[in-house]
Amino acid sequence: MVADDEQSVVDVLTALISAEPDLELVGCARDAKAAITLALNERPDVALLDVRMPGGGGLRAAREITRRCPPTSVIALTAHEDQETVIAMIGAGAGAYVRKGDSTDRILREIHRRTGHAVPLRRPGTVWGGHDGPWSTSGRRREQRRRIREVLEQRAITSVFQPIVDLGTGRLAGVEALARFARLPVRGPDAWFAEADAVGLLLELELEAVRTALDGLPSIPGDAFLAVNASPTTVVSDGFADALEGAALERIVIEVTEHADVSDYGSLGAALEPLRRSGLRVSIDDVGAGISSLRHVVMLSPDMVKIDASLTAGVDRDDARHAVVAALAACASQLGARSVAEGIEHRDQLETLIGLGVELAQGFLLAKPGSLSELAGDHVFGAARRRAPGVKPHSMPLGATRAGAGS
Repeated sequence: MVADDEQSVVDVLTALISAEPDLELVGCARDAKAAITLALNERPDVALLDVRMPGGGGLRAAREITRRCPPTSVIALTAHEDQETVIAMIGAGAGAYVRKGDSTDRILREIHRRTGHAVPLRRPGTVWGGHDGPWSTSGRRREQRRRIREVLEQRAITSVFQPIVDLGTGRLAGVEALARFARLPVRGPDAWFAEADAVGLLLELELEAVRTALDGLPSIPGDAFLAVNASPTTVVSDGFADALEGAALERIVIEVTEHADVSDYGSLGAALEPLRRSGLRVSIDDVGAGISSLRHVVMLSPDMVKIDASLTAGVDRDDARHAVVAALAACASQLGARSVAEGIEHRDQLETLIGLGVELAQGFLLAKPGSLSELAGDHVFGAARRRAPGVKPHSMPLGATRAGAGS
C-alpha cells in the first residue's frame, strides 16, 4: 500500500509497483487515518508511508500500523534529507526509508527486501555519517548525476503541448512543448533542468527534450507552429543543429528564456542565422521578468515576444501591469514581432489583452497542456472560442485539420 497526500507521487508509485509482476498494489491513502484503516483492512506486506501527510503524518501511521498489524513492514517515504526525520520514523517502527529523489531501482529494492528478503538496516550513524555517504556533498552530487543519466538512458522525458491561440482570428497559432519527467522525484521541469545544469548535463538533457518535442511536429494541426524551449548554450552547440536536421524549420519556434544568461550574442546570432534563413523563428520567453529579457529582445531581433505571466496576472486591474504590457505589445509591433501573453486564467485578463493589441495568448483559460490527440479535439478549440469574446471561429474545419495532420 502507498500513503501520500501528493497525487503525483501516488501516480508515479502506482505505475512503478503495477509494472512489477510479483507485486500487487492493494490500495492508496491520502492521510494517516486512512492509511491506518487501509492497513488494518488489507494487511499488506509493505506500507510506503509519506512522512508529512495530514492527520498526524507518517509517524502516527507507522506507530499504529506496526502495533496493530505486525506482519506489515513500513518504509518511510521522505523528501526531507535530515537525520531527525529518519530517526523519528525508525523509532515509530519503519524498517527502512527511501527518499522521493531516489532511483526507482532503489525503491523497488527496498520493497522486495521487505517481502521476504530483508537485510539488516544499517545503524543510523552509518546512513549519513560517512564522509562519502549519500548525505555528503559529493554523495549528493553523484546521486544527482546518476538521476539525470537514468533519465537520458531510459528516455524518460515526454512532452505535453499547450495551445497558443491567435486572438484576432480564434485559430490555433501554435503549441508550446512542455517537458515532463516520468521519474521520481516528482517535481517541475525547471527543477530537473536546474539539477542537470548543476552537474554539467544540461546540454544533453535539453537536446533530449528538443528531440522528444520534435517527434510531435507531424501531428500538430494545420500550419500551426511548434515552440520549443532551449538555452543559449544548447542553441550554439553542434548537437542543436543536428537535432533539427530534417525538421520543417518554418513550423518551429525556439524560445530563449529570459533567465538564461548570454555571454556572447555574436555566437548565438551566428548559430541561429542559417536556421532562421531556412524558416526557423525565435521567441524571447518571459519578457518583463527581468532586465535580461529586454537585452535579448534588442540583441536577437526576435519574431515573437512572450510577455511573462507575472505581468499578465492582474493586467485587468493593476495600472502598472496594464501600462507595461501595453508598452511591450507596442514594442513588439514596432519591431515586426508578434506579442504573446502567457498565463491567461481569467476572462477579464483576456479581454484586457485583446484591447491592448496583444496578438497571441496561452493559458489555462484557453486550454491546459495535454497530448496532441487531446488538443486536436473540438472541445479544446471550442472552449477557446467561447472564452475569447469577439474572436472569430476557427477558419479551417477541425475535422479536416485533424485528418490532414494524421491525428
